[in-house]
Amino acid sequence: MLIPVILSGGAGTRLWPVSREGHPKPFMKLADGESLLQKTYRRAASAADGGEILTVTNRDYYFMSKDELSGAGLGDDHQGVYLLEPCGRNTAPAVALAAHHLLEKYGHDALMLVLAADHLIGDSLAFNAAVRTAAAVASQDYLVTFGIVPTAPETGFGYIESGAPIPASFPCTETDKRDAAGSPTRSAGERSRERNEAFAVTRFVEKPSLEKAREYLAAGNFLWNSGMFCFKAGVILEELAKHAPEIFRSAEVCWDAMRSTFGNQSSMLDIPAELFADVPALSLDYAVMEKSNHVAVVPGDFGWSDIGSWSAFSQLIEPDENNNRTVGETILVDSRNTFIQSEDRLVAGVGIDNLMIIDTPDALLVAHPDKAQDVKKIVAHLKTNNHDACRLHRTVTRPWGTYTVLEEGPRFKIKRIVVKPGACLSLQMHHHRSEHWIVVSGMAKVVNGEREIYVNTNESTFIPAGHKHRLENPGKLDLVMIEVQSGDYLGEDDIVRFQDNYGRA
Repeated sequence: MLIPVILSGGAGTRLWPVSREGHPKPFMKLADGESLLQKTYRRAASAADGGEILTVTNRDYYFMSKDELSGAGLGDDHQGVYLLEPCGRNTAPAVALAAHHLLEKYGHDALMLVLAADHLIGDSLAFNAAVRTAAAVASQDYLVTFGIVPTAPETGFGYIESGAPIPASFPCTETDKRDAAGSPTRSAGERSRERNEAFAVTRFVEKPSLEKAREYLAAGNFLWNSGMFCFKAGVILEELAKHAPEIFRSAEVCWDAMRSTFGNQSSMLDIPAELFADVPALSLDYAVMEKSNHVAVVPGDFGWSDIGSWSAFSQLIEPDENNNRTVGETILVDSRNTFIQSEDRLVAGVGIDNLMIIDTPDALLVAHPDKAQDVKKIVAHLKTNNHDACRLHRTVTRPWGTYTVLEEGPRFKIKRIVVKPGACLSLQMHHHRSEHWIVVSGMAKVVNGEREIYVNTNESTFIPAGHKHRLENPGKLDLVMIEVQSGDYLGEDDIVRFQDNYGRA
């Protein structure tokens, strides 16, 4: 049994202003309209061929993650299960809790395929072949990592030095039986790619200097460290107990508390905040992989990218004759070697060269490609100054739908609110602001103080400060409305929730 475990977190600070704390990198849409997380779900489903997909993510991203899994169109064959972190503690604690869940549910030998939610892989056939090799080697109690065959002396990745080959025993699958019987389901070339090699890991190497990276490329047995893994749930816990006992013990305490609260059949498991805060924050590489004597690597050449910067993101776009790459409505005159991404307005450039321009409704980034890694310094500056642009977009996703801030000023804020069919906001109250609601399309069911009313298209209602109120969409189409707030304080934290369908009260 192979169960995908998706690690979905991290703010992706080098991809600001599109990636933000409230809408991080895994939820970024690519040029084809799919998010990185959606692509990861599709990839995981293809590799595992049915069953559970376990996502470890922050509590705040639960509903967004469910929407992405639903949008991936995998049907009922893949059940979504979620371990929800109250805060990030790096990959070792996340893997430890996922392993506890799978160990109890499926047994010691359940195979975990650990994938990052923000990677992009171009060749799914080659990736599935590598996964099959990794599963075969992991079945022999190895901790398997995936190494990427390097194409350049890259200094931004860690490296893995591979050693002696490890034989892998492949079980006979139904596909193998069909091929043996002469079924033309796959070409000979496709079948030949299903047998990858695996090697013992000699050592892990930190991000090298350019000179060292060139040496590794020339040596031929060094691979980029992808941060993807495959191992038995029981084996990784045994290795954690041996090499990172503090992480093992504190994660076990967390799991025991979760099991007593939720059981093991729930599809949503909240990790207790106070207990999780005591788990050391450490990567799986540092905690176990660099210390264990049972680590193998499967080389992969399947078009992998971690999309770690805007320079990497721009390479996904086909260039024009002047090596310009653009997303959105753009006009370039006498310009070259430039990347532009614009979400909702025209961006024009005249006589520019070697620039990156990323435009969003509330923030504009202009940078030189050589400084793509330094975008995270902008985010650090915004955090220091407590600026909202590091946390939220103008359009904010909520479990019930979205809201978009259209305009704001002293004592007023105007929002466009979209409520999904059948969804409703919490029963709530504001101390410092009143709200006018105008229905643009659809029908709203409104609790306003002691009254319950229906507000139709082109109708409105007024919510005074201090009134309990609730908004619900009883229809089968999106409810769209304009909200005009007025008052002395209009912050999102001026809210008292009395009852909520999404566990936020």
